[in-house]
Amino acid sequence: MNSPVAHAPQVEVVVSGCSASDAGSLFAELCRHFPSDRRAEDTPHETAGSRPTMWTGTFDTSTLPGTPERQVPPPSLSGPVKAELQGEPRAVERLRHALDETFVVHQLGVVAGDQEVDVELRLESRGGD
Repeated sequence: MNSPVAHAPQVEVVVSGCSASDAGSLFAELCRHFPSDRRAEDTPHETAGSRPTMWTGTFDTSTLPGTPERQVPPPSLSGPVKAELQGEPRAVERLRHALDETFVVHQLGVVAGDQEVDVELRLESRGGD
């Protein structure tokens, strides 16, 4: 590679297979670490009908991911949450690291493209925290 490729810090997160409350807890936790197009207090809502509901948010991982001081206990999920992360590999890894700090993370699949990666995860509450 002769010229450096600009780092694209945005990661799109798609959450499904869970309640609106669990989606809100996940997004609020990510907002503690990274700027987003969502506010931490934005509450997802359920939709009527038989179609599956998905919630999305975009997070900017260009800031160094620190561990912000926790003012409240880590969020507890009522059950497993499916999350799909899509973006530049380094950006996705930063966001995944933030998830690893709070949740039990199981990687279900990865699709790697030329300059993007799509990672499917299952997140669960940590026991005994």
